[in-house]
Amino acid sequence: MEKQKRQLFLGSLITLGIVYGDIGTSPLYVMKALLADLGSPQNLTRGYLIGCLSLVFWTLMLMTTIKYVLIALKADNHGEGGIFALYALVRHQKKWLIIPALIGGAALLADGTLTPAVTVTSAIEGLKGVAFGQNVPIASQNSVIIVTFVILLVLFLIQRFGTSLIGKGFGPVMFIWFSFLAIVGLINLASDPGMLVALSPHYGLKLLFSPENKVGIFILGSVFLATTGAEALYSDMGHVGKRNIYLTWPFVCTALILNYFGQGAYLSTHLAQIKAQTNFENPFYAVLSSDWYLFGVVLATLAAIIASQALITGSFTLVQEAVGLKLFPRMKVEHPSLSRGQIYISAVNWLLCLTTTIVLFYFKTSEHMEAAYGLAITLTMLMTTLLLFEYLRSKEKRISAVLVLSCFSVIELIFLAASLSKFMHGGYVTVFITLLILSLMFVWFFGNRLRERYADRSEMVNLKDYKSMLQALAKDESEPLFTDNLIVLAKVKRDLSVKRELLYSILDKKPKRAKVYWFVTVNTTDEPYTNYYTVDMLGTRNIVNLQLYLGYKMNPSVNLYLYQIVSDLMQKDVIDEQPQKYTTVPGRIVGNFSVLAIQEVLSPDTRISAWMRLLISARIFIQNHSTTPVQWFGLETSEVHLEKVPLFLKKRSVPVIEQRVILNPKDIKRSTCE
Repeated sequence: MEKQKRQLFLGSLITLGIVYGDIGTSPLYVMKALLADLGSPQNLTRGYLIGCLSLVFWTLMLMTTIKYVLIALKADNHGEGGIFALYALVRHQKKWLIIPALIGGAALLADGTLTPAVTVTSAIEGLKGVAFGQNVPIASQNSVIIVTFVILLVLFLIQRFGTSLIGKGFGPVMFIWFSFLAIVGLINLASDPGMLVALSPHYGLKLLFSPENKVGIFILGSVFLATTGAEALYSDMGHVGKRNIYLTWPFVCTALILNYFGQGAYLSTHLAQIKAQTNFENPFYAVLSSDWYLFGVVLATLAAIIASQALITGSFTLVQEAVGLKLFPRMKVEHPSLSRGQIYISAVNWLLCLTTTIVLFYFKTSEHMEAAYGLAITLTMLMTTLLLFEYLRSKEKRISAVLVLSCFSVIELIFLAASLSKFMHGGYVTVFITLLILSLMFVWFFGNRLRERYADRSEMVNLKDYKSMLQALAKDESEPLFTDNLIVLAKVKRDLSVKRELLYSILDKKPKRAKVYWFVTVNTTDEPYTNYYTVDMLGTRNIVNLQLYLGYKMNPSVNLYLYQIVSDLMQKDVIDEQPQKYTTVPGRIVGNFSVLAIQEVLSPDTRISAWMRLLISARIFIQNHSTTPVQWFGLETSEVHLEKVPLFLKKRSVPVIEQRVILNPKDIKRSTCE
């Protein structure tokens, strides 16, 4: 019993450090953004504050608590959550579901480029103008930018080495952070407990149409910032488990609400002083007493760094899932530590670093960043709602599905419309990044789909038809031995058909004699951690149709599995042993491996429309300039033979050239002159 309680406590602590970084730092900027919507401190009223708090409270209740904690967490794929895990559950129901998956994934990655910049900048701005003895280290906004840049750069630099060590401190720090939010909020709320009337939705709805609200419905764009971390909460379910989220969310939610209401109470009791100012100061820092101020700023900075770290690792996971589902180009995944959840994708890390740095130096202040923040995530939430609708329908929960779609899609469309008001104030940056990522995913997915649809069926052959020829080649000692085991990265279908180009490379270009021919197909399953294989020997001892079945979150390193499979087959006397005469390993019975990799080039003799040619060519270009199949499947240590082959899609009909026989040499000369 004691052990269970300890595990429960540790699980909850880890959850605080991993899941709530984004939504947990929202008090740094939500109320500040709502005040900015007023334009001037002279426009601030108690009624406006109560209305804002009501909107924030019910946004947290409806969007985070009900939609994500109570509904979305139940839509898990063997414990994994997030928009791609949800898509994996429903993708075989309707083909069009790929559209919300692509849009939602692209928007989530794009919005993530703003999170590190806006959270860390908001935290460091609390130190601007603060004196340490006789010195003011951060005297201007330029100093804020430089300090923020250094913090973010260090954060991106350490990703390669893994974050398991510093990650152990995330939970306790976030526990202190949320406790701090709750205590500060409670202390300030005690000065004006009447603000609790904002728990009624009446005041929020009233504010939307009140003259006190200078921006009308568009105020929801700022209100939405309070729930931007809800999608990350769902995505991180696989790291911590839904039970730990159920246990910790009440504590986190209470701390957030108390802090928002505490900020509102402080502003309400200091209306006269605020109206005398020319500009609003950040209410999060304004509520702190001088004794708590420095501690609050340092703690806010640590929380912002943790939120950024969670976002970076979350982006790695999101891209890994997208690659596994064939929605994104292959990218080399590294494992900095022995922990299964610890992954590192260099390309994603440095692209995030570059984009976040550009955002930081372009917007310069957290206020300007907030104007762009949240626009893309509304798209992700809307796309998640569509996929949730299909998931619930597939579970025969039709009434629940209709309620989810009708309720949350309306709310999210309103939030989206409100967020679009930010477009000209910086939202265009997020939209631009979203479109870039979406274009890449669109080209990769639909280019591959078109390629498979229009592949010339005459270019497919059956392995069985070449079985005897491959066996004869293996025994033909007049041909030099090319390798002991020839690994062919193929896609062998159920009827044993493969691309002709593979057998052409083995038999025609230069006969490649091997003791065993391995035709390896890697199949990605809808479950995250599938890990098994099947073997069809085609009635031989040296032709292997190997089908690997790996989950979309599994490491696709074929090299790791291959040696195990070879040993298994030798132990079962399915293939012959390959004793090595020259070896540093006594008793070695497994020979060397060579990999045959094919690089496709779209043939000019292809009869498809111009836009299809462009899409497929772009897909092939990305494939040839991203992680190669050899790198992706972990075969770099093997001998690799790369061969370029033309890809024919709907071959052009070649006109028959007319044959003319010229017998008289004079006619040849005359014909040439003519």
